[in-house]
Amino acid sequence: MPHRPHDPAAAPTVVLVHGAFADASSFSRVIPELLARGLEVLAPAVPNRSLLGDCAYIASVVRRIAGPVVLVGHSYGGAVITVAGAEDNVAGLVYLAGYALEEGESLGELQGRFPDSDLAGALVYAPFPVAGSATPGTDVSVRADAFPAVFAADVDPGLASVLAVSQRPLAAQAFAEAAPVAAWRTKPSWGLVSSADHTINPEVQRYGYRRAGMTTVEVDSSHLVMLAHPGRVADLIHEAVRAVTR
Repeated sequence: MPHRPHDPAAAPTVVLVHGAFADASSFSRVIPELLARGLEVLAPAVPNRSLLGDCAYIASVVRRIAGPVVLVGHSYGGAVITVAGAEDNVAGLVYLAGYALEEGESLGELQGRFPDSDLAGALVYAPFPVAGSATPGTDVSVRADAFPAVFAADVDPGLASVLAVSQRPLAAQAFAEAAPVAAWRTKPSWGLVSSADHTINPEVQRYGYRRAGMTTVEVDSSHLVMLAHPGRVADLIHEAVRAVTR
């Protein structure tokens, strides 16, 4: 696809990238807030099959957008936007309780620098068929009974129970693949720390954001900050949009 420089005066499209064990509905309370502010929004489904494959897919979505893009990544989606954010028309990055990988670093390596969260003891592993291969892949998900406390402690219990049984698993392969690029090195970035997070140790979030020199805010929230505190999340995204629009 030919190079298409973005117009910094154009209003960016906000692309919301969900994480592991979730789908785009995890942004269901933030999307109305953003639309009400007149922002263009897109929330694609991430395959959650491999870090490199997921990054390539989101990059292809970004390239189809004619103007500038602000990429927003929650959790594992932070790792995805770290790579996909290198696309020419990405004007800024927003991390929500996310992984901000360094070039050459994997999820496992970043997380391994810090004590495990409660997530580690609540994971379930299951084989899934891989087309063209005799070796199955491994899906990783969260025990349904543990999901509300680990993932969504301050989310409506009825909704948390629905999310627990409708997870989009992450293939284990994604934890070991290294990011080939770190887009935060060349793009302005914002980070939100969920300080009551039991899924990703908040210190993992703080470390990645500090290393990237991000503008950072902290919210006393569970991992699903977009559902628990949609206004705070929308404010941060809107701040990023205003900052990259001249």
